[in-house]
Amino acid sequence: MTSPTVDDGPRPGPTPRQRRIDLGIALAIATVAVLNVFLARSVGLFASGSAPSVAEQLGWSLAVTLPLIWRRSHPDVVAVLVAIFFIAAQVRGSQEQQLASGALFVAIYTLGAWGRNRRRSRRLRLMIIAAMFSWLAVAWLLAHDEVFADGPPGASGELPPLLAALLNSAIINVAFFGFAYALGEAARRQWQLERRTTELRAAQAVAGERAVIGERVRIARELHDVVAHHVSVMGIQASACRRMLDKDPERARTALTAVEDSARTAVDELRRMLGALRDTGGAGEQPPAEATLERVDELVARAREAGLTATCNVYGDPVPLPGSVSQAAYRIIQEAVTNTLKHAHASTLDIRIRYLAGELEVDVADDGRGAVPAPAGGLGLIGMRERVAVHDGVLENGPRTGGGYRVRARLPLSRALTTAGEQR
Repeated sequence: MTSPTVDDGPRPGPTPRQRRIDLGIALAIATVAVLNVFLARSVGLFASGSAPSVAEQLGWSLAVTLPLIWRRSHPDVVAVLVAIFFIAAQVRGSQEQQLASGALFVAIYTLGAWGRNRRRSRRLRLMIIAAMFSWLAVAWLLAHDEVFADGPPGASGELPPLLAALLNSAIINVAFFGFAYALGEAARRQWQLERRTTELRAAQAVAGERAVIGERVRIARELHDVVAHHVSVMGIQASACRRMLDKDPERARTALTAVEDSARTAVDELRRMLGALRDTGGAGEQPPAEATLERVDELVARAREAGLTATCNVYGDPVPLPGSVSQAAYRIIQEAVTNTLKHAHASTLDIRIRYLAGELEVDVADDGRGAVPAPAGGLGLIGMRERVAVHDGVLENGPRTGGGYRVRARLPLSRALTTAGEQR
């Protein structure tokens, strides 16, 4: 089996801004190339009986450089045209060397970096490079009669002059085309990595959004059970009130009070359930598990079975809790314990449940390495935040000063206190 590579859809074309940049750069290079033609003529580089006219010399310089205007929008066509004009200008003996070579380098590089199809771009670059070396060999064969076998007068060195000239030309051209090819490949890989990073970030955002939706639906299911419980209590108490209304008005009044309390609690829990479902797009099929603070001892036992020294202490005067608050507190503790077991490498775990004035606080701390217990934006933290937000509470989580990690959540209890009688 072959491992997948970081590739390779067609690369999008350049933006309008990049097209404008290419236009400006190409015009600047063409202008300098024209100026360089006049400079070369002034120093006698084209002084021969077979030299082309100045118009032809300028025409070849523009033909090699101006196609760079479209180098990123049509990289394959531009690379082929520049290569053809480059060789043709040398055949005619009117090659402007410096800027023309630079244009050829840029064309080969751009074909590697911006070619729509990577495989075709690679083949085309290799064909262009092969053509260039073929022309180099032909040019050497055509000019070998003009090269002194022993070099110019006064030449000295460790190698024969002809061999040294051949090696020098080969080394320069290998380096020239090798760098153009390698830089194009590097730019292409850079774009591929940036694209993959963007895709991964988008996928992570979608996964996080789905996790939020799933957690809200799960919370809503649990709240649904609480609402159903209160509605059932209302039905039972209303039935008792109907039967005792004439026989025992006092007991009937007590039943009506319970109905009233249950109705208020049910409406409150229904509001929370609808809030948990805000912006959700669907629901799964997994049924909710019964989870209340009474089951915290099971979490402590689980931590001890994993080898941790775990304790759980309750502070303050316990008050009856609505089912939704009890469930939320249990789930927060459960997730914090799970993160400690999976990620913290801790030896001790301390769970504290505090009944404060109008608030329930759950505090889970360990002595682990103090890093985030799950990857930033992990699903566990998302669930904690959603549960606390449904109850208008506050969540704190992070490394402890003395080492380890802490999760602390406060859930308001003002509504819970009004339903104490019914919950009993």
